[in-house]
Amino acid sequence: MNPIQYVDQHQELLLTSYHDLHSLAEPSWQEERTSSYILKCLREAGITLKTFQSHYGIIAEIPGISKKVVALRADMDALVQEVDGIVKANHSCGHDAHSTMVLYTALAIASSGIRPKHTLRFIFQPAEEKGEGALQMINDGALENVTYLFGVHVRPSTEVPYMKASPVIVHGSAETIRGTIKGIQAHASRPQDGINVIEAAALLVQKLQQINLETEIPYSIKMTQFETNNKASNVIPETAVFAIDARAQSNDVMNELNRLTKEAFDQTMEQSETSISWSSEEFVPAASLHEKAIKLAEAAIGDILGTENVVPVCVSQGGEDFHFYTAKNPDLTATMIGLGCDLTPGLHHPDMKFNLQALIYGTKILITTVMMTAGE
Repeated sequence: MNPIQYVDQHQELLLTSYHDLHSLAEPSWQEERTSSYILKCLREAGITLKTFQSHYGIIAEIPGISKKVVALRADMDALVQEVDGIVKANHSCGHDAHSTMVLYTALAIASSGIRPKHTLRFIFQPAEEKGEGALQMINDGALENVTYLFGVHVRPSTEVPYMKASPVIVHGSAETIRGTIKGIQAHASRPQDGINVIEAAALLVQKLQQINLETEIPYSIKMTQFETNNKASNVIPETAVFAIDARAQSNDVMNELNRLTKEAFDQTMEQSETSISWSSEEFVPAASLHEKAIKLAEAAIGDILGTENVVPVCVSQGGEDFHFYTAKNPDLTATMIGLGCDLTPGLHHPDMKFNLQALIYGTKILITTVMMTAGE
């Protein structure tokens, strides 16, 4: 059976799988039931599988004639956020949709009996929301012999309209900087005897606001969390913790932003006589553009939706750990497809929703992309 025909004939089953995965929402590194569900579907199709003892990631393969590998990646984890007053895992970033489309791409091609020129690899990755899953899969050999890598992400309607798709998402770099400020505790009536970490934090915020890069490339840096360990209102606090969100649309600008942030820390410590310790967490690099991969994805989108429905580029200020695959492997040719799906009110919103029919044409785009590439 032709893989595209498989999707047409299994639309109801595909949508059922999406609903199943949506209901199994699990946080980063805890994707046990999600992984088990995907593994069961792949095993029943007779697809070669590799699993790992330390995490729930999966590598599935359909052997080709050559040792070269064309890979397709899906993320599996969910956000943890407040939904209707309850903090829980929630698929508001579309990873359940991505896993469904990549799963049915594998199932459709396997059912066809086609042996592609190059091996097809399907990477089901944990912990994208932590910015850690791609690095783990790289360490576990997910990119061995891979020459092309494709990903997919559902997009808000403001970026890519319904029934359209983009062959490239230009994500920015994103980083969370977490730190601790240490001062000296004192009675509030004798402030001269202490060093107030709240005042030091206020100074740090001012210095972050004064960062001004002479560039047209979008960037931002701001303190997003702050808390002291003080339980009394008449005591100058000694310790505070904070978080800073940094973003830049290019890796070079992010590097400059990091340099100036360190200067802000140093100046704050000197002027406030506090000590500040900090570390970078949840960092993801900006996208690298690979024209050949983009052209292949563009041709596939045109084939399924028509060339008039190709959105040349989707620019997003959000971050995505997919780009670690190319950052750590510069010779890799890769792109992430942006799928228009009438997504509202936005990614990471607890009430995020989209038109599920996009899963059908999204899967067909992925099938066409990897089959065209594997036939090169």
